Amino acid sequence: MRSTPNRARTPLALYALTAGAFGIGTTEFVIMGLLLQVSADLHVSIAAAGLLISGYALGVFVGAPLLTAATSRLPHKTALIALMIIFTIGNLASALAPSYTVLMIARVITSLAHGTFFGVGAVVATGLVAEDRKASAISIMFTGLTVATLLGVPAGAWLGLHFGWRATFWAVSAIGVLATAIIALLVPADRGDSAPMKFVEELKGIAHPQVLLGLLMTVLGFAGVFAVFTYIQPILTRVTGFADSAVSPILLVFGGGMVIGNLLGGRLADRRLVATLLGSLAALALVLGAMAFALHSKPAMIAFSGLLGIAAFATVAPLQLRVLQKATAGQVLASSFNIAAFNLGNAIGAWLGGMVISHGPGLGAVTWVAALLPLLGLSVALWSVRLENSRPRPPARIACVETIL
Repeated sequence: MRSTPNRARTPLALYALTAGAFGIGTTEFVIMGLLLQVSADLHVSIAAAGLLISGYALGVFVGAPLLTAATSRLPHKTALIALMIIFTIGNLASALAPSYTVLMIARVITSLAHGTFFGVGAVVATGLVAEDRKASAISIMFTGLTVATLLGVPAGAWLGLHFGWRATFWAVSAIGVLATAIIALLVPADRGDSAPMKFVEELKGIAHPQVLLGLLMTVLGFAGVFAVFTYIQPILTRVTGFADSAVSPILLVFGGGMVIGNLLGGRLADRRLVATLLGSLAALALVLGAMAFALHSKPAMIAFSGLLGIAAFATVAPLQLRVLQKATAGQVLASSFNIAAFNLGNAIGAWLGGMVISHGPGLGAVTWVAALLPLLGLSVALWSVRLENSRPRPPARIACVETIL
């Protein structure tokens, strides 16, 4: 008998992990719909407000590998609860922040829980189901991230518009409290009877050249996405001419595109990983480049918001799978590093977009500048594939003998 009746269904504990992923995804992305309010209230430029995304992303980049190592000897359930408490405290501090500096510090504190939650959560998720459902379990947990963009971010932007940006962080803090309680109630305690791999041994798997190239693809691809998405509110209102109230519905379109792209990229990557990897990066560069010609058309920008969501998240599954396949050891750490790479890309993209806005050529040029980054990522991917295909093969004579035998 391969699986117990309890594992034949989707365990409730998986949905507890989804709730945590929803809260984390909301707090990461929601600031993009609040840039103008934060900028006006704290008396900083839009570019400076955009750096709140960079600060969060860099916190994930640093925190993911460090906290993964620090919590490796804790029971998984204990680690998840501790991470959600850090997340909640960080959001409470954001809601109460009296200045830009304090808000930045609060965002960094919040971000520390991000990468490790998804790393540990993936391990817990796969332990809750039978062997043939592990990938589905991980996808259920990550659904919380896409739903956060589909529903949480537009709702947060609406709250910020009508009740002030602090109300959004109060709401996310409440989500953190609820998610912590659900995880404590539903996630089973692990026995902790398996010896954890030494951190040095895990790092050896990360040092594989193909893993490093995969991480670089992730950084470049998502730097392009966030060079635009970070400043989507001012682009839509100041360049395209939408009213502030239209931003939330358009973010909903982007979130719907993310869900579609996530499912599409996963299915295609299961069939042909390399082709999907190359095709999704090319599609992302094409969408970002073409968006430059749609900036002054409201219908076109609504359509391109959805296309950007599709193209951006179609890359996630192939990028993640590529890194995991090439990691010879320490796949949990490799997964955490790739989440860190996504967020390093977010930080670089937010910084680059801010530079284009502040030092020229301005908001209208952000999209075509952003398109150059996934093009670089595609170049790295082609180089990676070429290196892989150029590995020495057995001599023809040996191959013939093997055929005869």
